[in-house]
Order: sequence, then C-alpha cells, then structure tokens
Amino acid sequence: MADVDKWIYSAVVKDHFMHPRGFLMGEPKEGEFDAHGEVGSFACGDIIKLWIKIDKKTERITDVKWQTWGCATAIASASMFSEMLTENEGMNIDEAMKITPKDIAEKLGGLPARKFHCSILADKAFKKAVEAYRLRS
Repeated sequence: MADVDKWIYSAVVKDHFMHPRGFLMGEPKEGEFDAHGEVGSFACGDIIKLWIKIDKKTERITDVKWQTWGCATAIASASMFSEMLTENEGMNIDEAMKITPKDIAEKLGGLPARKFHCSILADKAFKKAVEAYRLRS
C-alpha cells in the first residue's frame, strides 16, 4: 500500500493539496496586487504569504494568490481560503474579515487538532494583507 493510500485527511484537503487554487509561482509583478501579508517562520515550520487585489469601488477581493512553505494542511488551508475569498466575483473585505480559521477548517472537511494552526496562518496572512491595504488607502 502506497503512503498516499494511508491519507488521514478529508478528500477536500487532499484535493486542495494535490490541486492548489490560487498558488503563485515565482514573485508577483510590480503593481499586480494591492497588498500582501506574511505570517509564520521557518523555526515553527510553516510560512504563508498571501497577496490580494481589491476593486477599489466595491472593496471586493478580485484576486488572491499565495505561497506557502509548509505541510499539506498549510497548502490546503491557503488554497481553500483563496477560493472562499474569490468565489461569486469576490467577497467584500468586511465580509471576508468575518471568516474564521474554524470556517476554513470546516470547508476542508475538518482538520486534526494538531494541524488546526494551518487555518489560523492563512487567516492571519489575509488579515495582515487587509491591514496593509487599508494603511495605503
């Protein structure tokens, strides 16, 4: 039996790990995004960088890209969160700020307690990006 057959996470986590949405390959182009946030450290093992593009008239999130150095759960959390933020033509910033790490974990079909911090990292990176956006605006 291959190791992948012993997968302990939900099928949704596996799908977002194997087929991540919103992943940014390389560095963003100058002016491509309105703000970014970064959380984590190599010391703890997980880092998430997240970039956002905002429609200034509606304050809707029109694009989210991310990079992570971490485990499958960190990748899946960033992927799911980027999908949540941009579905249906993008969430309004104020709506998006109400999403909790628990909401991300639930959309992933649940996370083991020892991996819940990955959904927290995605949420914190987003909140830092919004803070940076609002400071510039």
